[in-house]
Amino acid sequence: MKVTPEDARKLNLPPECVNKTPSGETFVKSNLQKGILPEILEELIAARKRAKADLKASTLIALLPSEFPDNRLYCYVQEAKDPLEKAVLDGRQLALKISANSVYGFTGATVGQLPCIEISSSVTSYGRQMIEHTKKLVEDKFTTVGGYEHTAEVIYGDTDSVMVQFGVSNVETAMNLGREAAEYISGTFTKPIKLEFEKVYYPYLLISKKRYAGLLWTNSQKFDKMDTKGIETVRRDNCLLVKNLVNDCLHKILINRDIPGAVQYVKNTISDLLMNRMDLSLLVITKGLTKTGDDYEVKAAHVELAERMRKRDAATAPNVGDRVPYVIVKAAKGAKAYEKSEDPIYVLENNIPIDPNYYLENQISKPLLRIFEPILKNAEKELLKGSHTRSISISTPSNSGIMKFAKKQLSCIGCKALLSDADKTLCSHCKGREAELYCKTVSQVSDLEELFGRLWTQCQECQGSLHQDVLCTSRDCPIFYRRKKAQKDMAEAKRQLGRWNF
Repeated sequence: MKVTPEDARKLNLPPECVNKTPSGETFVKSNLQKGILPEILEELIAARKRAKADLKASTLIALLPSEFPDNRLYCYVQEAKDPLEKAVLDGRQLALKISANSVYGFTGATVGQLPCIEISSSVTSYGRQMIEHTKKLVEDKFTTVGGYEHTAEVIYGDTDSVMVQFGVSNVETAMNLGREAAEYISGTFTKPIKLEFEKVYYPYLLISKKRYAGLLWTNSQKFDKMDTKGIETVRRDNCLLVKNLVNDCLHKILINRDIPGAVQYVKNTISDLLMNRMDLSLLVITKGLTKTGDDYEVKAAHVELAERMRKRDAATAPNVGDRVPYVIVKAAKGAKAYEKSEDPIYVLENNIPIDPNYYLENQISKPLLRIFEPILKNAEKELLKGSHTRSISISTPSNSGIMKFAKKQLSCIGCKALLSDADKTLCSHCKGREAELYCKTVSQVSDLEELFGRLWTQCQECQGSLHQDVLCTSRDCPIFYRRKKAQKDMAEAKRQLGRWNF
């Protein structure tokens, strides 16, 4: 319960009944008068603890060979919970966590029903003090002088947690030291505050504050998952290529321990991007349209595209509240990003070339360098420069710009040489390969029909019917663009097949 110094004097409260926080605020101690917020928080924290215990609970049966006369070998049997039940319990503990955190949030609000800046500033100052206190105790106790194998170091602390590097290379030893440290430090805190051992990261890649990745272990037998925080694998403001590339690199580095393999994978991906071999669905960026174009102070790519789409067809243009997918296409030198944004479907239909340098410089390079700079001596030179960046392929627009005025002429299906008006399929040099090239064209049509059929069936399954046309227009779905591209490629392949005079 909050009191001012004047209130304390009026109520004749002795100094031992008043608690002064590190930020200078004063509160009555709980043994004299307990506040309502501490009671609410205690109930929320206790409920979350029960939910987390239920989530981790499992039936563990230990059968010892000595208990049986036949001396047969028995193993530990662990009964896993139903996935749906685990998801419900995980959602429950997360909801309780958010509810508890919101108490701190609304007390720190300047407007609202229950603002109390004194509480929020006290929480922040106590958190900072406790992290510093924990750091000092850990680094003073866990030293080689104190009898431990290595000297511990607190390498990261944020809000309500600290990460300690004990220097050991064994996960089980690290867990034992973590539990020992948690028990030791909890004894110095005022109840009900308690420091709990949560997990071990091994290996661990600390990039910067609130940005890290590592294999998360809660038992010493097998890691639970690859955990990432603040990295592009969990962010929505990047194209799918960045998410997949970063996730695959981390998988190779942390799980496979194959750094050369990760470097080569990056080089191959960059080469595919520059050579126009990348699926368009991986390059789509999606952002929300939160207000009309006139209300934005600066020009944004998705806002300008929405205005252009409205001029083309107001019925299908995105509205306020929609998410606008777009890709960045080639334009005049010096053009701004908002001038180069375009609708992915429009790009597919008109063969508009993508700007690979934009994706390399503005989407891929920074996330990659954040991961590889702690690992490689010269990450930028190794990853972003070299032979894999020297070849660039750009598609030609089909019916936009100057191509509207160009005279179209058929090219040879075999060597792509221009054909005379008399020839419709092959040039004189490729006539001898007619059967081979025809079979190749038929095979291409067959492969594209199979690909389109698989994507079509997948979309039918998603919409819940295998007997109706696909009506999906979800532009956030990568399958949507793959299906559109496969349909376009199939139509082009059939057009090429129709040129044969059989």
